[in-house]
Amino acid sequence: MNILLLEDDLILSAELSKFLESNNFNCDKIYDGETFLRQIKNNSYDLYLLDINVPKMNGLDVCQTIRSFDKNTPIIIISAYGDISDKKDAFTRLADDYLVKPFQFEELLLRINSLLRRKVPSESVDADIIRIDDLIINKTEQKVFRSGNEIALTLKEFQLLVYLAEAQGRTVSKQQITENVWEHNFNTNTNTVEVYINFLRKKIDREYKVKLIHTRSGFGYYLNPL
Repeated sequence: MNILLLEDDLILSAELSKFLESNNFNCDKIYDGETFLRQIKNNSYDLYLLDINVPKMNGLDVCQTIRSFDKNTPIIIISAYGDISDKKDAFTRLADDYLVKPFQFEELLLRINSLLRRKVPSESVDADIIRIDDLIINKTEQKVFRSGNEIALTLKEFQLLVYLAEAQGRTVSKQQITENVWEHNFNTNTNTVEVYINFLRKKIDREYKVKLIHTRSGFGYYLNPL
């Protein structure tokens, strides 16, 4: 079982990781919220442990972001904040459990094992999530994230992005796009497709070093990290 730990206290992080690994878990350690979200983009974990008070993005915001595209992976909040209002905030953001520091590691282990026993894999949910580099597309909720940041798209922009993503790096022509995204054959000499591709590039690529949407001159468009 693989666990991803968000904890900026280096001593506690090392001790927790060592304890979990002694109990047959693999534990990766992350020290800030933004790096944590980048870590999960191409890696699979069975459970997340989140401290709240960490740099760049706090654990509650990380929890909420995860739940926008992953409803199943168990999340345990580990925090020095013990007020009922803090716990309420965590459960409102769909955390599964909350453990107040300081705690006994054995109690954490009991809670981890309890959640993992109840975890039921859902192929239907996984099928509705598309991950390409740091881009996450939730087809069910029609939400898009890049590096953990939600990107607002119109319905047609979203449909076009999904079509490009589901092509799995293959080049698709303007004709294929109009038939599958617009569902009719308007004149491909118009610049409608180019306009929407540019809309997507501004929202998906402009703020990021790695560009995902590309043109293959004379053939069409494809989505792939380069």
